[in-house]
Amino acid sequence: MNGLVKGKEVHFDDEYLHVKLEDGRIISTPMEWYKPLKKASISQLKEYKLICMNTGIEWEAIDYHLNIESMLEVSLEKVA
Repeated sequence: MNGLVKGKEVHFDDEYLHVKLEDGRIISTPMEWYKPLKKASISQLKEYKLICMNTGIEWEAIDYHLNIESMLEVSLEKVA
């Protein structure tokens, strides 16, 4: 990846975190991959902001940061 994966919007449901990218694509990954997000309240999840020139997401209330590009990486830890 070249660091150009930039987010535009963040949505979620009971199972998935969805990030709409500036180029129109949508990345969806299981909420199970992000234990702090899974434990957060709906109101905490809605209080996100895009950071680092829209390449990351911050949830200040739960002190959690996510690099959007990392959502595209497959990790044996995540799928095990």
